[in-house]
Amino acid sequence: MSTATEATEASTLGLDGRVALVTGASRGLGRAIARKLCASGCTVYVNYATGDADAREAVESMRGLKGTAVAVKGDITHADTLLRLLGRIRREQGRLDVFVHNAASFHPMPTLAAAVPDVHRDIATAIDPLLHGAPSLAEAMAGGPGRVVVVSSHGARAVVPQYVGLGLAKAALENLVRYLAAELAGRGIAVNGVSTAKLDKGGPAALNPEAARALAARTPAGRLTRPEDVADAVALLCTDEAAWIHGQIVAVDGGSHLRA
Repeated sequence: MSTATEATEASTLGLDGRVALVTGASRGLGRAIARKLCASGCTVYVNYATGDADAREAVESMRGLKGTAVAVKGDITHADTLLRLLGRIRREQGRLDVFVHNAASFHPMPTLAAAVPDVHRDIATAIDPLLHGAPSLAEAMAGGPGRVVVVSSHGARAVVPQYVGLGLAKAALENLVRYLAAELAGRGIAVNGVSTAKLDKGGPAALNPEAARALAARTPAGRLTRPEDVADAVALLCTDEAAWIHGQIVAVDGGSHLRA
């Protein structure tokens, strides 16, 4: 583990004893978010749709952290999955404090040759879990403070090649954040999102060196965004100090969105 990661995990965010559910959490960014919340003292339910081995590895990697991680399998795009998971969490923990919606589907395609069914699938994956699950989330978080954080991307507001399906999906998701925030704020539940650019995930998923250098050169902070950077921002939005932040999409990108 890097020194930077160790320092991040050693930080105290006042999340001890809280219960979190993170979707799409067995790999990549979702796993980094789950790990950060676990390191901050949360009991984290690591949701995943497929890949039992990845989920087991994710949970095992979080052993020894301040909190606890539990793998929960279920395709969040199915209408009853979130309701079932919330039922289990309420039986085991009494309530849910944090819900992070990270699940996404991506079908690369140009706009002028879009496969419409795949576009619809991308949109459904982004917004259906919250549309179906919002009433149950409100019940599970009753009494507050509750936190709902969604993961978006720059493709919601800027044109990214081959990204039309997910771009539309993320734009719809960001708008849904505002509608949910307006209706849930009075219940002590803050709904927000984080948005980021291309991530440096390292390992086999790393960008080729030339592309990485070009993207880093466009980032004022001098490097690509890492999953841990986004995870830190998600955790900050879950703190008590973030209680008065509602309906916002926070850019977590080292300033890359500032460049024309």
